[in-house]
Amino acid sequence: MMQKEAGSALPKHIHVIGICGVATSALAIAFHQAGVKVTGSDKGFFPPVSTELEKHGISFYAGWHPEKMVADGIPDLVVVTTASGTQNPETLYAKEKGILSLGYTEVFGKYFIKEKSIVCTGTWGKTSSTALLSHILEQASLDPSYMFGGVSLSHESSAKITDSKWSIFEGDEYKSSPTDPTAKFFYYKPTHLLLSAVSWDHADLYPTEESYFNAFKKLISGIPDSGCIVANVQNTGVARTLGQTTGNQMSRKIISYGLGVLGASDYSYSDVQQKKDGLSLTISHAGKSYKVTSPMLGAFQAENITGCFAMAHEIGIAPEKILEAIGTFKGLKRRLEKRLDEKDSTSGVTVFDDIAHSPEKAASVLKNLREIYTGKIITVFEPNIGGRQRETAHKYDNAFKDADMVIIPRLSKLKVNKEVETGSDSPALVELSPMEGDELATIIKKTQPQTEYIDDDAKLVNHIVTTAKKGDCIVFLGSHGFRGMIEEVVKSLKSKV
Repeated sequence: MMQKEAGSALPKHIHVIGICGVATSALAIAFHQAGVKVTGSDKGFFPPVSTELEKHGISFYAGWHPEKMVADGIPDLVVVTTASGTQNPETLYAKEKGILSLGYTEVFGKYFIKEKSIVCTGTWGKTSSTALLSHILEQASLDPSYMFGGVSLSHESSAKITDSKWSIFEGDEYKSSPTDPTAKFFYYKPTHLLLSAVSWDHADLYPTEESYFNAFKKLISGIPDSGCIVANVQNTGVARTLGQTTGNQMSRKIISYGLGVLGASDYSYSDVQQKKDGLSLTISHAGKSYKVTSPMLGAFQAENITGCFAMAHEIGIAPEKILEAIGTFKGLKRRLEKRLDEKDSTSGVTVFDDIAHSPEKAASVLKNLREIYTGKIITVFEPNIGGRQRETAHKYDNAFKDADMVIIPRLSKLKVNKEVETGSDSPALVELSPMEGDELATIIKKTQPQTEYIDDDAKLVNHIVTTAKKGDCIVFLGSHGFRGMIEEVVKSLKSKV
């Protein structure tokens, strides 16, 4: 029997509108594994999500069809998503028939969150940290419920419901549903908070830097005095947020971590070394030092690893268990995921795929690749909607200085709701003026002259394949799928002599 609060017994049948998302498919699989009947729909299906759903025997169909939604019995819960839209026929049908409808964030909060709730949040680092920390707790036999918005190379699924008293969730600051602008992380009721970074993002939802910071301040204020905050205080945004939030509430336990500066943090990391097959570092705490090895790429992961080590240690897991788990965690897809290794191709070119969709995230990835590779770094970049706003143009100054070439592809079409700021504590989606690809390329070109806009996918693929030489590195950065271009590049490079 699942350990649930009163009124939160598992439903018997759920229908997921928009089941093909990373988070919603994970939710569907988690409920299915817990014995719940699961059906779903989406506008289209593509591997690996569709393959995972099929592997678990979950029934789903393409399109929005109310008659199909109830063909196998009326669900007692309909899960809606931002992608579903308020005018989705199935959403409207559920409302008309009085079927309980909840955003998937609310569903996670209602059925997955436990009495000891660890939430990993921050402008960056939260997905990797959540996945790694859940892996550590699993290896320590704490068997947590969890959810993270990525595809792990070390987990069966991205979400899981268990009988444990622990839950670990990625705390996203974006809105919860088409009609609920509340940041997702508020639904996860954290008793323990891992805070990696705070830097203004999602300008479409948070029109000012202050509105963005206020969401994190409100989250921190809700941590119980008996709880714990593990924070990267060397991040200026984190330090600012904590400083403006805690005030006289210092009875709340705050544990700091960061780069090894004597006396600066409770947990510090140093001696970070990275090679093409992984990284190593040293973590110091209370006069003791621990040698850490990880198969993950990117020196920035040292920061995530240290935060996870600190949180795991603070909740009572032995250092030896933590180190062993870190050494076996393979990382996430689209987090410096190597799609082609130079050793596996006669071209001698390496291809990476990373979800870095903002100038800051792109800069971090490129800096790490520059430390590993001596050849040219050819970058294809597509920002998220926040990174397309003219108000954030200044963030692109020198963001691509570690790249030798930057290409902006034809940007994916965006749906921007024409809503205005409500003036309430919760942010509302506002209409901004997103940049087109050619304008973005012009802005980046001010500090990286080797930047161009190529709106034809086939020409883009041919250009980078013919340009790349042995020892070079091609990296795709962005939250969208690049319309098969990565696969075409890999295919062409494998046959390139």
